[in-house]
Amino acid sequence: MFRLICILLISFVTVASARAEVMLENLTWMELRDQIAAGATTVIIPIGGTEQSGPQMALGKHNARVAFLSQKIAEQAGHTLVAPVIAYVPEGQIDPPTEHMRFPGTLTIDDKTFIQLLEQTASSLRHAGFTHVIFMGDHGGYQKDLSVAADALNKSWKGKGRALALLKYYDITQNEYVQALHEAGMSNDEIGTHAALADTSLELATAPNQVRADKLQQPGIFGAQNGVYGGNPARSSAALGQKGVDLIIAGTVTEIRKFVDGN
Repeated sequence: MFRLICILLISFVTVASARAEVMLENLTWMELRDQIAAGATTVIIPIGGTEQSGPQMALGKHNARVAFLSQKIAEQAGHTLVAPVIAYVPEGQIDPPTEHMRFPGTLTIDDKTFIQLLEQTASSLRHAGFTHVIFMGDHGGYQKDLSVAADALNKSWKGKGRALALLKYYDITQNEYVQALHEAGMSNDEIGTHAALADTSLELATAPNQVRADKLQQPGIFGAQNGVYGGNPARSSAALGQKGVDLIIAGTVTEIRKFVDGN
């Protein structure tokens, strides 16, 4: 009897684990089909970017972060899955190089190509059976493109599926998260706009392997010449980043539920 109970418990845990998987690329097509049939008809398309982030963060910062956060968001939202991260996004011109393209390793595509990529990815997911498709981008430079793609899809789908540019995800990092850092005693001269304290702390809380912690205490290596804009990441910490994580997850889950409910 004891052995039978153990077998049943193991079977239950195995089934529960399979049901808990929200990352589309970790499912077989049959598992995906069954999840959609069971009501998981919302999907997040997480969008990152491959760009320089100063001397202390890896080029895949956005990709790792949005993968982590989208999984947490999907798990809390319920009936939601996560498509593979889109890592190729507009990052400036190649010749002459502009924006982050001035640094080796940044990868760029033009806005038209990016919008087409979003639209075709979303259409593939709609074809698979998803009724609510959500664009969620970790980088500020292409937020307007998410709206362009979502608007075009909603027009062409004619009510047979809906698309959303979930701009709140990024807005929280620029507003509520910054306010939380101020309340924790951080100054604007530290928080910055790119690869400074806010950015680095958020990465330490989501994908710490992307951060070279030893660099944070090296004086004189931060500044625009090395890709750190508007601040200083020296006092970055996972605890500070967790403030952003909590705000992003809570705010984004609320927006997803509104979208699915038709509000």
